[in-house]
Amino acid sequence: MQLLEKLQILADSAKYDVSCSSSGSNRASKKGQLGNAAPAGICHSWSDDGRCISLLKVLFTNCCIYDCKYCVNRASNDNRRATFTPDELCQLTIEFYRRNYIEGLFLSSAVIKSPDYTMELIVTTLRKLRHEHKFNGYIHVKSIPGADLRLIHEAGLLADRMSINIELPSVQGLKLLAPQKDHGNIIKPMAYVREQILGGNELTIYRKKQMFVPAGQTTQLIVGATKDSDRTILNLSQELYKRYNLKRVYYSAYVPVNEHKDLPAITTSPPLLREHRIYQADWLLRFYGFEAHELLSESQANFDTRVDPKCFWALNHLDQFPVEINKAPLEMLMRVPGIGYKMAERIVRAKRIAPLSYEDLKRMRVVLKRAKYFITCKGAYYGDVDLDSDDLYPILAEEKDSKCLYGQISMFG
Repeated sequence: MQLLEKLQILADSAKYDVSCSSSGSNRASKKGQLGNAAPAGICHSWSDDGRCISLLKVLFTNCCIYDCKYCVNRASNDNRRATFTPDELCQLTIEFYRRNYIEGLFLSSAVIKSPDYTMELIVTTLRKLRHEHKFNGYIHVKSIPGADLRLIHEAGLLADRMSINIELPSVQGLKLLAPQKDHGNIIKPMAYVREQILGGNELTIYRKKQMFVPAGQTTQLIVGATKDSDRTILNLSQELYKRYNLKRVYYSAYVPVNEHKDLPAITTSPPLLREHRIYQADWLLRFYGFEAHELLSESQANFDTRVDPKCFWALNHLDQFPVEINKAPLEMLMRVPGIGYKMAERIVRAKRIAPLSYEDLKRMRVVLKRAKYFITCKGAYYGDVDLDSDDLYPILAEEKDSKCLYGQISMFG
């Protein structure tokens, strides 16, 4: 098989893995080496569906020993199969970089023969890129669950970021759709990477200091392949952030690619709007001080997709509103729909100088079309409806085509 054919097959197979990002590492260019991984040196480019395409994003192989029911590369599927050699993948990466097509590499893989065999091929590729080809650019690699920790350790010294994909939000879902995989084999390397990052991020190897996964680790969760609720997904994400110090949890709306009784029908549309809302909720967990149990409960385990998660929370906690803009602390201001965390900080700084009026907020460009229903300014309420969920819901509900959501995510500005 020609190299171009392999590239077409393995690049297409990689599109379902969204756990890639191209920033977070800071390594300047060096004499005699090719490329750099400084934050400004990685160019972000986005496809129509919002996927990052600034990296060469490929699988090492789409030949897989596993038969996961949701996966396009499952062993029982009659697909065209291909596998790179380490030298072929190095050649592609270097040539693409020299032609300014890419700024780095995102390397994932199906599992060929065994986890150790696959991980060893990946490590060999990274070693050749770094040492033989002197490639100093950004590399994001996916760890293979079940591989020996020594191989993961070596990969961590060669890569900038590592992802270990959980894929499904619950152990029950994993047993149902991927019974050959073991949950412990996913969590164990994730814990190991965390320990190496926190415990000794400067390791002396051959009298030279090397950073271990300097841009941190990520993971991916598939949304919609199982019946797991948004609450289950958010609780898991919160636990992953706290326990394993992840940089990001990525969410991927399930695209039906296989017919099976335990999966959504092949004609089902990917839940893009649901994925969008979960990303927004994830933002609330990471930057707005929310806890998963505040956003969703047993009685309300899924978001109403017609309103963003902050509005959803506010409509269910109207007893806490309206808040006086000149008295509310930063933490409460960030919970007001229409006020982002940067705007909340601006408001706090401004009101130290003088009390703010409604006109002041207009000049500051607060999103008052939402915020006015949840605040007062100098005691005056400017919402034109009663503070009641039945009146507010139709105003705050969004009528959007979910197909247009990717690349246009507004994080509560």
